[in-house]
Amino acid sequence: MAKPEPRARTLLEPLAQFDLSNPSRNPTRSIAVSTVSDTQTLIYVGTQSGTLILLSTNPNDPSKGTTSETASTGTSFSQQNVSLLRTVSVSDDSPVVRILVLGEIGKVLVLSDGAMFLVDSLLLQPVKKLSFLKGVSVITRRFRSSNQADSTDLAENNANNNGSSSDYTSTSQRILQRLGGGIRANGLRVKEFEQHHRTEGDFVFAVVIGKRLILVELVLDSRANKGDRDVEGVHGSFVVLKEIQCIDGVITMVWLDDSIIVGTANGYSLFSCVTGQSGIIFTLPDVSIPPSLKLLWREWKVLLLVDNVGVLVNTHGQPVGGSLVFRRGGLDSIGEISSYVGVVKDGNLELYHKKSGVCIQKVTFGGEGVGPCIVADEEVGCGKLLAVATPNKVICYRKLPSEEQIKDLLRKKSFKEAISLVEELEDDGEMSKDMLSFVRAQVGFLLLFDLHFEEAVNHFLQSETMQPSEVFPFIMRDPNRWSLLVPRNRYWGLHPPPKPLEDVVDDGLTAIQRATFLRKAGVETLIDDEFLSNPPSRADLLESAIKNITRYLEVCRDKELTHSVREGVDTLLMYLYRALNRINDMEKLASSANSCIVEELETFLDDSKHLRTLAFLYASKGMSSKALAIWRILARNYSSGLWKDPALQNGLKDSTINSISSTEIAATEASKILEESSYQDLVLQHLGWIADVNQALAVRVLTSEKRTNQLSPDGVIAAIDPRKVEIFQRYLQWLIEDQDCDDTQFHTLYSLSLAKSAIEAFEAENTYQNADAGRMEEAKISHSRTDTIFESPVQERLQIFLQSSDLYDPEEVLDLIEGSELWLEKVSLAIEGAQSGLLLRLLDMYLDPQDGKEPMFKAAVRLLHNHGESLDPLQVLEKLSPEMPLQLASETILRMLRARLHHHCQGQIVHNLSLAVDVDARLARLEERSRQVQINDESLCDSCHARLGTKLFAMYPDDTIVCYKCFRRQGESTSITGRDFKQDVLIKPGWLVTR
Repeated sequence: MAKPEPRARTLLEPLAQFDLSNPSRNPTRSIAVSTVSDTQTLIYVGTQSGTLILLSTNPNDPSKGTTSETASTGTSFSQQNVSLLRTVSVSDDSPVVRILVLGEIGKVLVLSDGAMFLVDSLLLQPVKKLSFLKGVSVITRRFRSSNQADSTDLAENNANNNGSSSDYTSTSQRILQRLGGGIRANGLRVKEFEQHHRTEGDFVFAVVIGKRLILVELVLDSRANKGDRDVEGVHGSFVVLKEIQCIDGVITMVWLDDSIIVGTANGYSLFSCVTGQSGIIFTLPDVSIPPSLKLLWREWKVLLLVDNVGVLVNTHGQPVGGSLVFRRGGLDSIGEISSYVGVVKDGNLELYHKKSGVCIQKVTFGGEGVGPCIVADEEVGCGKLLAVATPNKVICYRKLPSEEQIKDLLRKKSFKEAISLVEELEDDGEMSKDMLSFVRAQVGFLLLFDLHFEEAVNHFLQSETMQPSEVFPFIMRDPNRWSLLVPRNRYWGLHPPPKPLEDVVDDGLTAIQRATFLRKAGVETLIDDEFLSNPPSRADLLESAIKNITRYLEVCRDKELTHSVREGVDTLLMYLYRALNRINDMEKLASSANSCIVEELETFLDDSKHLRTLAFLYASKGMSSKALAIWRILARNYSSGLWKDPALQNGLKDSTINSISSTEIAATEASKILEESSYQDLVLQHLGWIADVNQALAVRVLTSEKRTNQLSPDGVIAAIDPRKVEIFQRYLQWLIEDQDCDDTQFHTLYSLSLAKSAIEAFEAENTYQNADAGRMEEAKISHSRTDTIFESPVQERLQIFLQSSDLYDPEEVLDLIEGSELWLEKVSLAIEGAQSGLLLRLLDMYLDPQDGKEPMFKAAVRLLHNHGESLDPLQVLEKLSPEMPLQLASETILRMLRARLHHHCQGQIVHNLSLAVDVDARLARLEERSRQVQINDESLCDSCHARLGTKLFAMYPDDTIVCYKCFRRQGESTSITGRDFKQDVLIKPGWLVTR
């Protein structure tokens, strides 16, 4: 036999064979199969001589096994697995045309010599010939599909339409109805319609006699109705339900629901068992093979054979789905098993898939000229066995279990076919979705050991049941932390046990070398031809393996995993990234939320000098101290090659730029950790070196809002390097402006620091003006580098703060800037202080600037003009310089004196008004205390509503009265109305208001 097609697989395996060597039993004419139990299947063989043979076989015989070679050739049959039970003679020298097994009641209906015979299923009782019309050429049983609503109960329908019997019954039947139901006439009994109607049974048949299509029901006698099987005898008869005018030459027939499809040499027609109407489905050409019909149980469709094409039609005769194109025409017989159609011709059995139409398997059981063959399946049941009858033998094939079919394909490395088979089985409902995932994982492992790593991982990802822990042994050798998580013995043993990828690649390369030598010796192997023609290198294979396993674990991170498995996935993923030198992925994994085991990775990362990754990992696990220590080391030792800066990879050769950028990266990462840390000692410990790298980062650490508890200001101020003035000022500014700090100490410190910086900036500016152009440019560059935190000049910030805050000590600030040129700031301080002493000090500075400067008389006059009212005129006169022109100060001094007199008079008025208010308050209090309250027997407490009588009581300012007990409970300040007189003062008009 030729080698099977690439898509061919082993679906059927030989089960048993029985030789009909006795000429009296030959040749065979019909065959039927009936499954009695899981361990016994009965096979009925009808011969040309009218003998009915009963064989028995065990379809689940565990001793039977087969390979694809034996299944294809049809060899390796078991003679012991089939036995001849008994034979009976149905008719003399007339062939047994049709065998219908009624397994539900243990009966067999046989058509021979144009008559119907009934026998028990074990052929124990004599054959009974049923009294029925002669000349039956074709018989078929009615089958109802799963949609029972589409079929009609003929018995009930016939009774309801008794009045129009001319459409459904013959003249003789109408006469018999008038004579009385139940009376036998010429061996034919017509059903009595006057009796109570019963539901139609499961044993309704259609028979063809000439041009008549008669619908009958097999009715058993009362004794047969007592149980499912009649062991005492065979008693039954046919009852006519309906007669329909048919066509001549019917060869084959199928009855499904309400449609009867018949086949003749001219074509196929459809009859309705309800209306009796008919119609043509197909017309066969003049030269054509005989028609053949097959009811497909699983789909409830009918297969019509037209030459070598099988057309599927529904109950209405309409084509549905695709057609099956067979390799050969003139088929002898058609059978069905599971999702496949089996056809026999010239000693070959071919199996075609119903949906795809692909030939799955070809089995040879005889040579050319073997004669006509018949294939039979179990018409009612799961369909696990096919029986083929040649003229001189009966061959039984059983369906190979689905798992064995899949295993056979996997052994032949037909992976795509195996997956297609599982998908087909899932669509047919014969296999679960979990089994599909199981097979995908199995295929993935086989591909992995065949060095097809990308395809293997693709199958892993499509498996919903595979656990990520199953690939752990390919990454880390056993024993390890996750050894117990790896499932054991979950597959069919078609691949070696898991081992590290290095060993898998080495073993695969060894197998390729061995296959190369075998190929040269003419021995076929299962190694991929691509590998044999172009052997891959070990490095390429190992890289591909690691990349694809990495891809699988990356996808697994998004799945719902147990904590221990997630730890293994993340930790081993770090190892794989390191093997691929994917530094960015290592750092991304370490810095994100992960389940890596630090104990497994810290030594590994430290030895491999991946300190950045280790620092990210420490930080993600809350080990901030260790992470900061690494960033501090990296900030100081980037030049030693502990990390490759991206600037160098982009082609920048400037080592200074590289050093600055690398150091700032370390400081930036450290600052991110410190921004969230509430441990003050840890923050202040690393504040110094971060400030040395970038002062803005240091400020961001100190002023971060991310931490739970803010740092202590006193500790921070004490820890700031005095040389880092910008950090000091920015932190104080944050305390005052953002944190609303009202501590005068911090306000004063901030103002003093700003004033000192303003003086230094003023002096530096004078230096720039006196320097030459070159040194001026250098000084500007230096200044721009140091002043990187604040955008506005320090003098502007000082002026804004002096005007906005009133919590600093102006005398201390004025003492600091007294000898400077910050005159505007001096005025602000004097005004803010609102003290004559400060104003006089400022006046003295204007009149006697010191250092040989000219007196600023106009500024002094302006000061007196704006704030002279608050100064003592005598002290002002004492401060005035003799050299000051009198015409400049005379008018100002006169205004000061007038204002002084006015303030004195105004003070007297305010004093007298205050005395009046005090007297009014005293009077009102006296009136309140002298008020009298009259209490009688009807007076009640406003709180507890108890009678006061002679009890002690109290009265609140809002005139509410309570007993002493309620007064003690309420307190002195809150009345029963809920008014708190300490918070909500009650004001009554006094004599100042009323008068």
